[in-house]
Amino acid sequence: MEKEKSKNELKEELDTLETQLFRMQNNIKEIAKSSEIISIDQARNDNWVVIYVNRDQEMFQLMLHDCRKPFRGTWDSAIQVEYKDESTLHIADIKGEKNQGYGSVLMNHLKEVARDENVQFITGDIAKRDVDHFDRLEYFYKKHYFNVNIDHKEKCGDVTWNDE
Repeated sequence: MEKEKSKNELKEELDTLETQLFRMQNNIKEIAKSSEIISIDQARNDNWVVIYVNRDQEMFQLMLHDCRKPFRGTWDSAIQVEYKDESTLHIADIKGEKNQGYGSVLMNHLKEVARDENVQFITGDIAKRDVDHFDRLEYFYKKHYFNVNIDHKEKCGDVTWNDE
């Protein structure tokens, strides 16, 4: 059972939320000057985030900015994606702060982009440079319904999501 919150705890939560919403408004204005706003969402601990994208013909970058701080031109997390063909998006890289829930928020929005663009597959590679966190990557991708194949001997692998 949840513990009842004191008046001071509730006031602190309300003040934090009010600050995030004020920053969100300003952040959206700044981000919209150079990028397409995709959505607003909540990450771990109910922190509000802005999701936005920059696109070109062959790839796009889906980015996230946490509204606990003002936007200064940089993202907190990003997924770089390439168009492989009409039915496949390929994750080139996932970057940013770990253990904030940002990757999950971005992955959910990437799947939404795939569905909006009628793309059936999202693929990705697990590279040798990821060897120290294979377990974390496997957990993350499986949580998002990807098929995960890792060759521990060769220290590489791949992931595939199929929107059936």
